[in-house]
Amino acid sequence: MQQLSAVQLAEWLTPSTPSANPADSESPRRPLLLDVREPWEYELCHLADSMLLPMQTVPTRLGELDSEADIVVICHHGVRSLQVGNFLERQGFSSIYNLTGGVDAWARDVDPAMRKY
Repeated sequence: MQQLSAVQLAEWLTPSTPSANPADSESPRRPLLLDVREPWEYELCHLADSMLLPMQTVPTRLGELDSEADIVVICHHGVRSLQVGNFLERQGFSSIYNLTGGVDAWARDVDPAMRKY
């Protein structure tokens, strides 16, 4: 699993940045943004186009995820996402990234208008 800062993720998500993907500078693929927080947290703030899959539901919902996709796992501060990322790797997922600092870092470093909690 690779660690990804909020700024690195923002660059990856920006279409005009050709080499933003930290795994493969020639890959234009947009990652799946997998938010593993609770629904109430997601309602407060989340990254656009992210998929909510609360941490405790991940083992029973693995079939909803593409094991070959680039997946950025997101939580509030990066701890739960790290645990889920490790779990996904043990299940055979090949391209997992942990958003270090979580949505808190995103709000601080990329989108100051995002609600913080």
